[in-house]
Amino acid sequence: MKFGLRVRGGLAAAFIMFAGPVALPLASVVLSSPAAAQTVNSIEVVGNRRVELETIRSYFKPGPGGTLDAGRVDDGLKALIETGLFSDVKINRQGGRLIVTVVENPVIGRVAFEGNKKVKDEQLQAEVQSKPRGTLSRPMVQSDAQRIAEIYRRSGRYDVRVTPEMIEQPNNRVDLIFTIEEGAKTGVKSIEFVGNNAFSSYRLKDVIKTRETNLLSFLGSGDVYDPDRVEADRDLIRRFYLKNGYADVQVVAALSEYDPERKGFLVTFKIEEGQQYRVGSVDFQSSIATLDGNTLRGYSRVSVGSLYNVENIEKSVEEMQIEASRRGYAFAVVRPRGDRNFEAHTVSVVFAIDEGPRTYIERINIRGNTRTRDYVIRREFDISEGDAYNRALVDRAERRLKNLDFFKDVKIVTEPGSSSDRVVLNVNLEEKSTGDFSISGGYSTTDGALAEVSISERNFLGRGLFAKASVTYGQFARGYSLSFVEPYLLDYRVALGLDLYQRQQLANNFISYGTKTLGFSPRLGFQLREDLSLQLRYSIYRQEISLPATLSNCNNGGGGSPLPFNPTPAFINANPGNAQAAAIGAATGGLGCFSDGEASLPVRQELAKGATLTSALGYTLNYNTLDNTKNPTDGLLVDFKQDFAGVGGDVSYLKTAFDAKYFTPLVSDIVSIVHLQGGILNKIGNTQLRMLDHFQMGPNLVRGFAPNGIGPRDINPFGTQDALGGTKYWGASLELQMPFWFLPKETGLKGAIYADAGGLSGYQGPTGWDLTNEVNRPPCTPPSRNPNNAGTCLGLQFNDQNTVRTSVGVGLVWASPFGPLRFDYAIPLTKGQFDRTQEFRFGGGTSF
Repeated sequence: MKFGLRVRGGLAAAFIMFAGPVALPLASVVLSSPAAAQTVNSIEVVGNRRVELETIRSYFKPGPGGTLDAGRVDDGLKALIETGLFSDVKINRQGGRLIVTVVENPVIGRVAFEGNKKVKDEQLQAEVQSKPRGTLSRPMVQSDAQRIAEIYRRSGRYDVRVTPEMIEQPNNRVDLIFTIEEGAKTGVKSIEFVGNNAFSSYRLKDVIKTRETNLLSFLGSGDVYDPDRVEADRDLIRRFYLKNGYADVQVVAALSEYDPERKGFLVTFKIEEGQQYRVGSVDFQSSIATLDGNTLRGYSRVSVGSLYNVENIEKSVEEMQIEASRRGYAFAVVRPRGDRNFEAHTVSVVFAIDEGPRTYIERINIRGNTRTRDYVIRREFDISEGDAYNRALVDRAERRLKNLDFFKDVKIVTEPGSSSDRVVLNVNLEEKSTGDFSISGGYSTTDGALAEVSISERNFLGRGLFAKASVTYGQFARGYSLSFVEPYLLDYRVALGLDLYQRQQLANNFISYGTKTLGFSPRLGFQLREDLSLQLRYSIYRQEISLPATLSNCNNGGGGSPLPFNPTPAFINANPGNAQAAAIGAATGGLGCFSDGEASLPVRQELAKGATLTSALGYTLNYNTLDNTKNPTDGLLVDFKQDFAGVGGDVSYLKTAFDAKYFTPLVSDIVSIVHLQGGILNKIGNTQLRMLDHFQMGPNLVRGFAPNGIGPRDINPFGTQDALGGTKYWGASLELQMPFWFLPKETGLKGAIYADAGGLSGYQGPTGWDLTNEVNRPPCTPPSRNPNNAGTCLGLQFNDQNTVRTSVGVGLVWASPFGPLRFDYAIPLTKGQFDRTQEFRFGGGTSF
């Protein structure tokens, strides 16, 4: 006995194949008399093995007087068949007896899957309705086969073939086996747009989620044809146009056609753009006598003269409705209205505030959360059972739940409550995996080769907690970090973060010394608005410096006795009669121990002091209106932060930094980026600033310069000429990014041209040895310590030119499957006398 379901060729056509005799549920009624009603003395059941006798009899209920007419027999027969317990049911009447003959369906012993490599057994087992120890139902088996085929269709495998087989076992039991031929993935071979005049097809492909198949498609799934995703793309295109002023836009159709020759789908979006509108006027009308609509004007994000933007209107409605609720108008409803002026291409926007129906929330039902705790979901609502129903607050809750990134799908639907003024909210969720294990790799001209192993969980223990542990190992950078975030501290919308880290920076081509930092930082995050956030933090870290012995080896030994094997230039000059010193001097050109170089004085001074403890309080104010955090084309991103060190510890300072990026689209998919940055380091009290606390700048300020290549530098000819950093910096950059229109969109390549300018100055670190503390003095003699000795310490000579550095360059930006990669070639136009340049720069990396 064998039957199956097959779905092929991308068509939603299904047919059933039968092999061998199959007994479908049959029903027949044989009456020995044409009488419409007869008296039944007994009901006899034949053929039942598992189903109780009285259970079958209960389906045939005589009417008044003990009669069973044809209608009652027919109703009982149908009800018995609908139980799914029988493959055959026959009814026969002999005099006063009703004989019910049944053939029971077999019991399923086990349900197994064969041939499935892309979908796990556990996922299929959860989807099928046929279960072990359940009764075999052929219609249910057919439905299960279709459900399995649908799962594969969702993953883009339209050539799937599912064949159910039943293997008979003793005692009327069967094993149900689903044999699956998975087939290959069916991809999207081309995406076309018809009717788009304002935006190019290249730009619109950025808006949608569906991608065209390319050589690297095996690293993702965006090219797999999914009709639901294509339908969702229609809405994304429409929302994009509405955001950019096209109030009349219609995405007429999304046509998908399977091409047998290319073995993939051709997707075409048909668009009617209409006109682009600007806002002509903004008015507020209130039908609530005690509420003046103009008092809500400050919550509107719509301004006269700006492009008509449906997202700004929706956000305005939400904020105005929430504010009205705060003022005691719990049932106020804000409805936007737009009157078009087709000649002037303007829209007059009117926000009408009316008294809505007095409806209360009776119950909030949460469904589909098998792992996430209920309270994690409920805390995203600003309303609860018994509160006035406010659609704006419900929409906000739905958006917050989606932003958690715990769920594949979030839908909040309403249904009538127990009375006309009650409503029930049903929160329907579909959970997804929230854990990540990644091995990351990358290379840059600054840090060299780098690898990272990390494990993280966004929904730890189903409580909405974030936890991450990572280990980094590279040529010049190594370390580990542990992070933990509680997004709702004490049930308030305040995020508590804890970070423990250790970082080790090794000496490289740009710095002669290494640093090792061990720190701990708790922080609090506040979401002031959707586009504005505040973070408060405390940082405490221990930092120590390391140097190769050859870069800090000039000394005269203990007790004042000379070390003729390692003399300084001063010692050689002061002791011409010392034959060994003279020999070393002759061999090294009089440089002695300076012949192999010496680290700069501030570096050696930090080495002499040992580890330093820094304790600092700080905050960051972030403003973000970017349209896309990964690939922004419009919006503003501003960071302003300050850190005050001196809450205990060994150092004190006030450090302030500002960073702003403004993105705006120009013509033909060209995006301009204006980047401004600046910072200042202020000394607090009498504690001297460390060199390590200064700003260090290079290509992060002006491209075309080496890391630590800009600003004050030790210019002592015998030293390593380390960068000293500065207390003031500023930078400005203008960049244009443009796609390569001659390449397929899926390559992810963009070009960039830019011009940078900036400056770093104001070194205020140590310039000489502190002789007041004999315990901390270095193992050398400062030049001024002994008038009869020229000294053995290499003093600090540095320049601090307040020069404006400028450069121009080109870049290649690649949104590769391996993560964002960038290649830059920049030519410095102006530079300081001792600045160091690096015209080519490369960096990138990702998880795999």
